[in-house]
Amino acid sequence: MTEVEELRARKPEAWRLKPAFDARILLLSFLAFCGLALSAHRLELGRLFSDVGSFLLASAGLKDGSSIGDGMSGLVTGMFPIVVDERTPIEYVDDLEVRLVRPFAHLEQVATAETVLDPDTLEIVTRETAKTFLVEPWGYLGLVLLKMLETVEIAIWATLFAIAASLPLSILCARNYSPHILVYAAGRTFVSFLRSVPELISALFLVLAFGFGAIPGIVALAIHSTGFLAKFFAEDIESADVRPQEAIAVTGAGRLAVLRLAVIPQVLPSFTGLSLYILDRNVRMATVIGLVGAGGIGQELKGRFDMFQYDRVGTLLLVIFLTVLLLDFLAARIRRVLI
Repeated sequence: MTEVEELRARKPEAWRLKPAFDARILLLSFLAFCGLALSAHRLELGRLFSDVGSFLLASAGLKDGSSIGDGMSGLVTGMFPIVVDERTPIEYVDDLEVRLVRPFAHLEQVATAETVLDPDTLEIVTRETAKTFLVEPWGYLGLVLLKMLETVEIAIWATLFAIAASLPLSILCARNYSPHILVYAAGRTFVSFLRSVPELISALFLVLAFGFGAIPGIVALAIHSTGFLAKFFAEDIESADVRPQEAIAVTGAGRLAVLRLAVIPQVLPSFTGLSLYILDRNVRMATVIGLVGAGGIGQELKGRFDMFQYDRVGTLLLVIFLTVLLLDFLAARIRRVLI
């Protein structure tokens, strides 16, 4: 019997479709559902859906009001119109002559009602008084733009420091280029520690060490960004194509030469994309860490919010949004040029 006849005579094996769900998958799904149900009850997610439903009904006119709408209406209403000018009573201005020289700056008298104690009758009376203000039409917007520039500078310096620290760390954390398994384990542990510390927490401690300003913000963002970049860079080095590395290694090149000539050209586009992403993230996080005094526009945002000056909060949020939008556009252009 020939080989073809033998294959034809062989009884075909029974073909069976593997089920999509087996008993183990169903058991794990049930346990996950129970865990999520307990978590939802503990976190009061039912109230979330109830409040959102009430807000949607109130927005559609099917209900008188909702807790979300009542809580946000005052805030949103107070944000508009936004404030771009600066009005300062002249008694609080030390350099009046200098500030009057600025474009469009002028003095303005405003009649205001003032409640005072009458020394003769010892009664509270309300009387009109004229107050003189220094008006700078674009004064507050200029202050906000300077704060936003400081925020962007904090993010840029933090990203540069993180890249500089991540490049050598990534080599030590890459399994195929780390000099020893203990160095690899220590490097991975150190990088995980850097990544596990939130920027806001580290900024709190760094403000105590360096004081208020941009320096604690730069250091806090650099520490956290180094943890992320070193991990991602190391994974890119480990997953690089081995064929160019082997081709250069057979010529007698050392490990560093192989890394420079065969690995870096492969991973450079990924390194660039990750660095731009971290820069974009650091701009947004620099706004957040400013809330604890680590410099930037976040410090101004917290101060105005605490004083219920929602019109100035609206100006700050608009500038933050436009800045992030502009940086996204620039990052996309840079990525197209470099990658």
